[in-house]
Amino acid sequence: MSTKAERTTAYIIETVAPIFNKLGYVGTSMSDLTEATGLTKGAIYGNFENKDSLALAAFEYNSKKLLSEIDDKLSSSGTSLQKLFVLTNFYRHYDTFIEELGGCPILNIGIDANHNNSQLLAATRETIKTIEGKIALVLENGLNNNELRLPVTPLQFSKQLFTMIQGAVAMATIMGDRKYLLNTVTYLDQLIVREIKK
Repeated sequence: MSTKAERTTAYIIETVAPIFNKLGYVGTSMSDLTEATGLTKGAIYGNFENKDSLALAAFEYNSKKLLSEIDDKLSSSGTSLQKLFVLTNFYRHYDTFIEELGGCPILNIGIDANHNNSQLLAATRETIKTIEGKIALVLENGLNNNELRLPVTPLQFSKQLFTMIQGAVAMATIMGDRKYLLNTVTYLDQLIVREIKK
């Protein structure tokens, strides 16, 4: 059973994670955090060394949620090709999934941290590499099982696939138009069939 301090820490992280994600590291003020949690500055910093450690914990909280969802999609039953379609279908509805997170943690925190917080940027890059690796593993298994063919290495194809997905997420977010995401995912489904299906 968790202690009161552990429950308070978890509550703070869960509460502030969407705020940091929406407003960014620099844009999130202490009053935003105290207002959301109902705790004093002293109570928050009694659980975290500083704003940096709290922001990192908040990103890791959102990142774990995203990685868990991607794991769930890529570990579904079926062929490697079917798993890729489960993943693209997840991204077709990604805007709904990220709503409670305060937006896409990779896009929001990655861009915000690029010039403001090297620790957060490193954590975002690590999350991207992890996702690319997970997709590459599905592709590699597909090659080994003779289910698909690849014009490049699994990791290279994975990176290109994820780049297109994240680009679509960025455009849909910036333009406030989910068609950018829907149209790109539809195109990716066609590309998968045309380029790598055996």
